[in-house]
Amino acid sequence: MRSFTTDYLGGLTLTVEQASMLNRLGEYRGKQDLFSKQTPETLKSLQQVAIIESSESSNRIEGVTAPHDRIEALVLKSATPHDRSEQEIAGYRDGLALIHESAQHMAFSVNVILQIHSMLYRYMPNEGGRWKATDNDIVERNPDGTIKRVRFKPLSPVATPPAMDALVSGYRDAVENQRKEPLVAIPLAILDFLCIHPFSDGNGRVARLLTLMLLYGFDYQVGRYISMERIFEESKETYYETLEASSAGWHDGKHDASPWMDYFWGVLLRAYREFEDRVGTIGLGKGSKTEQVRQIVDRRLGPFSISDIEADCIGVSRDMIRVVLRQLRDEGVITPQGKGRGAKWIGRQD
Repeated sequence: MRSFTTDYLGGLTLTVEQASMLNRLGEYRGKQDLFSKQTPETLKSLQQVAIIESSESSNRIEGVTAPHDRIEALVLKSATPHDRSEQEIAGYRDGLALIHESAQHMAFSVNVILQIHSMLYRYMPNEGGRWKATDNDIVERNPDGTIKRVRFKPLSPVATPPAMDALVSGYRDAVENQRKEPLVAIPLAILDFLCIHPFSDGNGRVARLLTLMLLYGFDYQVGRYISMERIFEESKETYYETLEASSAGWHDGKHDASPWMDYFWGVLLRAYREFEDRVGTIGLGKGSKTEQVRQIVDRRLGPFSISDIEADCIGVSRDMIRVVLRQLRDEGVITPQGKGRGAKWIGRQD
């Protein structure tokens, strides 16, 4: 599509800083096997936490929410969805499971993209896996729901099918025939997908699943252990700002993909650094469980309970969590809210 034309790819150059970031990401990829051989049990724990966080964050970015305990039950398949929000979360869970299990066998194709979208809606009455039938401008809304402004006008429904064909063929030609750097081609593909905006709903969630699938295809596996969707959510304003900046002029092939690529690489780099910290800390032996609890608490955005932390700290006892929470309280890092079984904690950043 627009980012994969001969002229656009030919004119794309990287700064020294960008090349350095790609080198660092390549170095992190090289450490993955070492981590997995040293701490297989830890990686299993991280995978479970990441799946829950990814299902929660990717949907919450789109305004789809549910209580954390319900999301955990849905992801672990110990509960069935009760309403639309839970149906959407369960659909994302299944899409994520498909990517985790079969990414190495999934090509970037129109059929795969439609299949992923269909999975998002498999528990809902409206059928997924179909291109949009009406225009779907990307808008910014006021608090009352009215449209504040149009951020971007995607392609029309009529132009969408050939555009998706062109995107798929352009990406595959870039990585298979032209041997373009995958970490350049992947964010370009996601940018073009979001500019086409091929579905009436679910475009952001499909884009994030495609991101994982494409990264796994080139052995960037960090999304299995650290939720990239959570990092996207935590930097949501920048996520939207860089997409808007890089989509300006896209229809004419005169866009600047650098803001989006820089952000995309930054998210991936943060995930790898967090992965290294988590695996290294957990493998230290004495005191490692304390650090695990501290890191989980540090990532919490709002009030949380002991049960919330316990769900994310696989293998850490409730008594140990209580000890660490009291330490953090005494250090002024968190403060208690309420008493008894309904007690919550809140970080000072909130």
